[in-house]
Amino acid sequence: ASRDHYPPFVRKFLWITAEIAITACDLAEVIGSAIALNLLFNLPILTGVILTAFDTLILLFLQSKGLRYLEALIFSLILVILASFSVEIILSHTDLGSILHGLSNVRDIFTNTEMLYIYIGILGATVMPHNLYLHSALVQSRRYADTRNGKAEAIKFATYDSTIALVIASFVNAAILILAASTFHANGYTNIAEIGE
Repeated sequence: ASRDHYPPFVRKFLWITAEIAITACDLAEVIGSAIALNLLFNLPILTGVILTAFDTLILLFLQSKGLRYLEALIFSLILVILASFSVEIILSHTDLGSILHGLSNVRDIFTNTEMLYIYIGILGATVMPHNLYLHSALVQSRRYADTRNGKAEAIKFATYDSTIALVIASFVNAAILILAASTFHANGYTNIAEIGE
């Protein structure tokens, strides 16, 4: 789209900023995975980074076999994550009434700056560049007729795909906060500053 509509210097600038955004996002994912492996299995951070890089190679291998294998793997992992968080929310005895009250009290987001910052953080963690890039790439991998109706169908299914993915990501990000509140805050741990704690 950029190539079709912008002059070369704008395209290059957009390309560089996109690469920086992707690199920053990937760096956070790799380090986050390494920290998670360290916390769960006491693996050194460097070992976690190497394992995460190996996981990336596995994903690239699956992609070379066809996007359907990659989609199946990612969907399976998402189901495991959803199931894990659902069980954890049940086990933490989370007050569902408080959650529903918090979700229905949307106007406070715009009057309480602390809530606004948390909301912006959740929104930023949910709508990530790689999420949008992935779904646009998946649309291009499917064969649609190069007609007005074919393009409309592609846009329709891309919208469904992205919407479902973003709703699931919103649930996971909300579940992280809900679990932190119900396990740490409820037990008196109100001053946790680092992930290791």
